[in-house]
Amino acid sequence: MRDLLIAAAVLTFSGWVPAQTATAQTPATAPATAAKFTIDTPIETIVADPAGKAVLDANMPGLTTHQMYDAFKGMSLKQLQPMSNGKITDGGLVKLGAALATVK
Repeated sequence: MRDLLIAAAVLTFSGWVPAQTATAQTPATAPATAAKFTIDTPIETIVADPAGKAVLDANMPGLTTHQMYDAFKGMSLKQLQPMSNGKITDGGLVKLGAALATVK
C-alpha cells in the first residue's frame, strides 16, 4: 500500500501526461482473436514484450523509465489510472487499449 501511495504521489507531481495515439478501432474492424495485451494486463508483462514496450513508450513517454516504475510495474494501466490525479484519462486508456490490441 505504501508503494501505491508513493507511485500516486510521484505521478501526481511529475507532470506526466500520456501522448495522443491513433483513433481507436471500431468493432467492425477489431481483430477477431483476443488481444495479446489490454489495459488490464500488468505493465511489467507488457514491457517484457519488445512490441508491447514500444507501444507504451510511444503512447506514455517516460512510464517505463519513471523512477517509481518498480513500485507500480505489477499494476495494470487501469489500476494505475486512479492514482494519476487525472493524468491518465478514460479516453487515453481507450486509445492505448486500441494500440495495445495491435501487438501480435
